[in-house]
Amino acid sequence: MDLVPALKEPLHQPLKSVLGPATAKVMAEHLGLHTVGDLLHHYPRRYEERGQLTHLAELPMDEHVTVVAQVADARLHTFASSRAPRGKGQRLEVTITDGSGRIQLVFFGNGVHKPHKDLLPGTRAMFAGKVSVFNRRLQLAHPAYELLHGDPDEADEPVETWAGALIPLYPATAKMESWKIGKAIQTVLPSAQEAIDPLPDTLREGRGLVSLPEALLKIHRPRTQADIADARARLKWDEAFVLQVALARRRHADAQLPAVPREPSPDGLLTSFDDRLPFTLTEGQQKVSKEIFDDLATDHPMHRLLQGEVGSGKTMVALRAMLAVVDAGGQAAMLAPTEVLAQQHHRSIVEMMGELAEGGMLGGAETATKVVLLTGSMGMAGRRQALLDLVTGEAGIVIGTHALIEDKVQFHDLGLVVVDEQHRFGVEQRDALRGKGKQPPHLLVMTATPIPRTVAMTVFGDLETSVLDQLPAGRSPIATHVVPAADKPHFLARAWERVREEVENGHQAYVVCPRIGDDADGQGDPKKAAKKKSPEDEAEKRPPLAVLDVADQLAKGPLQGLSVEVLHGRMHPDDKDAVMRRFAAGDTDVLVATTVIEVGVNVPNATAMVIMDADRFGVSQLHQLRGRVGRGSAPGLCLLVTEMPEASPARQRLTAVASTTDGFELSRIDLEQRREGDVLGQAQSGARSSLRVLAVIEDEEVIAEARAEATAVVAADPELTGFPGLRTALDALLDEEREQYLEKG
Repeated sequence: MDLVPALKEPLHQPLKSVLGPATAKVMAEHLGLHTVGDLLHHYPRRYEERGQLTHLAELPMDEHVTVVAQVADARLHTFASSRAPRGKGQRLEVTITDGSGRIQLVFFGNGVHKPHKDLLPGTRAMFAGKVSVFNRRLQLAHPAYELLHGDPDEADEPVETWAGALIPLYPATAKMESWKIGKAIQTVLPSAQEAIDPLPDTLREGRGLVSLPEALLKIHRPRTQADIADARARLKWDEAFVLQVALARRRHADAQLPAVPREPSPDGLLTSFDDRLPFTLTEGQQKVSKEIFDDLATDHPMHRLLQGEVGSGKTMVALRAMLAVVDAGGQAAMLAPTEVLAQQHHRSIVEMMGELAEGGMLGGAETATKVVLLTGSMGMAGRRQALLDLVTGEAGIVIGTHALIEDKVQFHDLGLVVVDEQHRFGVEQRDALRGKGKQPPHLLVMTATPIPRTVAMTVFGDLETSVLDQLPAGRSPIATHVVPAADKPHFLARAWERVREEVENGHQAYVVCPRIGDDADGQGDPKKAAKKKSPEDEAEKRPPLAVLDVADQLAKGPLQGLSVEVLHGRMHPDDKDAVMRRFAAGDTDVLVATTVIEVGVNVPNATAMVIMDADRFGVSQLHQLRGRVGRGSAPGLCLLVTEMPEASPARQRLTAVASTTDGFELSRIDLEQRREGDVLGQAQSGARSSLRVLAVIEDEEVIAEARAEATAVVAADPELTGFPGLRTALDALLDEEREQYLEKG
């Protein structure tokens, strides 16, 4: 993937040479900004108009905010204090308003003199600080502030800063307020003229987009709302197009790789398997299977993402693909994120295949193969046998955890890798398994977390996508209800009654908790464990929200007389497997578990699920958990227990989950709430997003058009010989880690 050299990027100049070492150090440590280009691409979060004020009524708790408001009232209080000189302390309380609400600012001690002089009633200023609550009122303690003068000639700033009617407010921190970022940008803004434009001229002109220097100028110093719109439209295209070029080049490179075509034999293993199925595949399963079989028959590696609703029959589709490869003389490996899931997959695949999974054994069918399990906790003898079966080719199918990736694991002829729940695997892991084939094996990635089309085009842009969106016949509807335990405690009592009713009707139930339990969380030390409970929990006498506590409480209380077992990630793998087997066999009435049951666990007789502290789980995770019930012929019931008040965002999230079982709709809601994370990098949190103005939900049209343009550019000029500016932008987007991420995707 060698390319022509990129143009030298003038904006790579380090900030310390322009702003001085002290400011540059704070910018690097607190905002991750190192170069002039980084700072110019640190765009305003929003803009305030001089004549308007922010919504104080909507300030988020515990967040660092910047607001523009007017002083309504200022009072200086003197109080007795042993710490203050002469035994008297001072506190300045300033009330600011914006028309929508009020908030109090508080200054103490020596810090009151300047604000007492500056913040007179009627004064307007920008204030920055952390929102807290005191005496049930919102307040900012010791906020930083910057006075806003109506007349630019009176301002301490250069006239240009205040010339526009729009004040940019930047994503800021306590150490670097919005207006300090604004001043730094003012210093480097002339460099924007030297910015290299990554968009081909024909594309930019054809779409009526402004140049990059003009866009940077307009986003930081807009005179009108139209300036902001022009700048954002242009910068969105930059982000979408450069990202899609990176992904298009990845797809192009993949298409050049050789692979062994794998076509099933007419009367082989796949045909025998299909003949013994007690049901007909859904239309969706047949369509997706055809797409996969067509890919497997080519001499380039398949790269396909199979996304499907919880319970849509993805495992069946993946199994038929694996059988097709075994038919064609190859082996197939399925990589699962947890031991519980690997064991579950192994058990269900062996059950589905029957004597077809008994290759080399008495009673095995003529076309049979061997299906082996390989996990990190297996005993030496079982592990040795599994490794032997793989290297000799005796085992056609292996299901395992990341233990499959170890160097010792050798395949006879690996033809297909199936990765379950892609988002749980690092790219290195996926790549290590793909490297075990004589030639690159075909790749099928499965996810039960529905992904909106635009995310599929960005995060999984190097994969072709297949979607399973209809449930197999016989699946039952799941009713979901929010149980407001704080407002209506009798609702929680009724939830346990409903669990008893399900058990009395011959069914089983799950209870899911966010934590394992005090003893496990405190590493077996009761003193440490005792410290874990917060004063709020103690004061509210909340129901215990950990597996071990809840199981104990239920067994002695509302579910007394029923058989209750626990399952969590810290248990020994053999114990976990034994618990799951007893639950699957119907010997256990209620399983109290952590999210270890989130994916792949299949017990058709389980009809009810109670999720404790449901507000602590994400939307997609709740949808995944809920998919564990309603897998048989009886309807499913999911109860979301929460202490959150009705108006809170957390409660609204739960209401959204209760209102629909459409995973794609929920994934949109989830994404809108979480935003995108870093679309290219593996770090899903903490890192700054590589998308700054592009929103993958709202900008679907831009992403789709950018993908088409990028594909055309790369098809015509894979080395980007004619686009040195675009190459420069690719270099900036793909730092080493991300370049690897795409190379290995």
